[in-house]
Amino acid sequence: MFTFTRHLFTTKLSTFRRLPSIWNRRMSAVGQDINERISAQGNVVRALKSQGAPKNEIDKEVEKLLALKNLKVGESGSGKKKDNSFTLKTPKGTKDWYDKDVVLRERIFKTVTDIFKRHGGVTLDTPVFELKEILAGKYGEDSKLIYDLKDQGGELCSLRYDLTVPFARWLAMNPKVTNIKRYHIAKVYRRDQPAMTKGRMREFYQCDFDIAGSFDPMIPDSEALKVLVESLDALEVGNYTIKINHRQILDGIFTVCGVPSDKVRTISSAVDKLDKLPWEEVKREMVVEKGLSEDVADKISEYVLLKGDCSLLNKLKSDSLLSSNPSATSAFKDMELLFDYLESFGILNKFSFDMSLARGLDYYTGIIYEAVTEASAPKVKSSTEKKSSEDPEADRSNDDSIGVGSIAAGGRYDNLVGMFAAKKNSQVPCVGISLGLERIFSILRSRIPDEEIRANEVDVFVMAFGGGKEWTGFLKERMQICDELWKNGIKAEFLYKAKPKPRQQFDAADKYAVPFSIILGQDEIDQNSVRIRKMGLKEKSDEGQLVSRADMVKVLQGLLTN
Repeated sequence: MFTFTRHLFTTKLSTFRRLPSIWNRRMSAVGQDINERISAQGNVVRALKSQGAPKNEIDKEVEKLLALKNLKVGESGSGKKKDNSFTLKTPKGTKDWYDKDVVLRERIFKTVTDIFKRHGGVTLDTPVFELKEILAGKYGEDSKLIYDLKDQGGELCSLRYDLTVPFARWLAMNPKVTNIKRYHIAKVYRRDQPAMTKGRMREFYQCDFDIAGSFDPMIPDSEALKVLVESLDALEVGNYTIKINHRQILDGIFTVCGVPSDKVRTISSAVDKLDKLPWEEVKREMVVEKGLSEDVADKISEYVLLKGDCSLLNKLKSDSLLSSNPSATSAFKDMELLFDYLESFGILNKFSFDMSLARGLDYYTGIIYEAVTEASAPKVKSSTEKKSSEDPEADRSNDDSIGVGSIAAGGRYDNLVGMFAAKKNSQVPCVGISLGLERIFSILRSRIPDEEIRANEVDVFVMAFGGGKEWTGFLKERMQICDELWKNGIKAEFLYKAKPKPRQQFDAADKYAVPFSIILGQDEIDQNSVRIRKMGLKEKSDEGQLVSRADMVKVLQGLLTN
């Protein structure tokens, strides 16, 4: 009996000891199954996004994906969450800005801000998110790129897609403001497929200058374009061309060619891709995807492939079919005036009259334009070359079929404010430009050598030399000198060590290419003087200029202004 009981106990104990390994194997199988389901569901979500599926369908599949991930968190069955370790990274399409990159970006900000102010611009800042209904229906096919936020206290909001719609909303809320030149530099958000090194990001700065109010035709339009030319010239982006067109001319073309009125905007969006795709692919989109007849598409090609200087306007006016359209003839008058004013400003040679330019945003009503450089265009790939990833989350920086794109754009939008106004037919005519600062930055950063950008603007590094047991390091004296320099507007630094070594101090100054140093030794302290030395000298034996403490600021100010 005793033997049998002992055997039974031993068997149960053995089984009990094996329970953890049995449990782990079972949970491992469960975890593997969940991982496979998460991977499969992730593929479903990515496929829907790449196909441009309706947002509500995508949201449903995303909810399923999140539910699976929540299951994975508790898969150990212990009631405890699994290890919270994660990879430190920024979200896709975003980056941290630091050091010389920030300096260059701030230089761009200052350059364009000075130009905006020179033309009478006043600044405006709006919230980074808007009510979803404010942004909805303003961007055409690009509306799928809007970042929606979760319901917060009964309000559905979205991150702003651009700075134009928030400005129009502000004008509608402030009807007493009838005329304004406004500029705004701020971040906007688009859930586009990123190409980081080419300035195509999901979080990026736009830089807008807009003129709102009722004025004589094309005068504010011409000044807005003058501001654009001055900005691109001042930023030294290299050779560029500003493509220009008129929405009413395009609408006239679509009408005389037989495009149904309900397809005008979607066909316009297809035409706008002619800077990236050959006509054959654009035509295929019109016919196969958007249901346009092939004959109508062929008629459209006779117009939208035209480009040239202002003389192209005469060719369009002589077209009997197009000149019979009221929309087109009205736009011809606008373009004549605009070309005349651009010539007066001395900038007409910067423009190309390009009939393929359509601008995808729905709110444009008149002239439209965009600035391009050599870096804007993609490299044309042969049919045998591998296509870029269709994953909408993938960074396309190394894909030569993706260019920087336009570096600035804009146009006239006379009806946008009226969409928000309380009174019917309450319109505020508007025209504006928008510079894509990240795209401009990507061009400049690749061109400007590192040594030409100082990450730090310090003018003077205050140093102390000495040695021996009795040497104090002159910490308080260095602090007092820095205090005096700061009070007189001179940028200065010192090393945060009580007894710094010479090499440590020179390395700290050289790191940011500080132009001058103030050197303190026992002799200088005894004489109530300092030694001012120019940094970066080949002759290391140069001890610099000895000046009294009383003359220190005056001498430095003279050196810094030369």
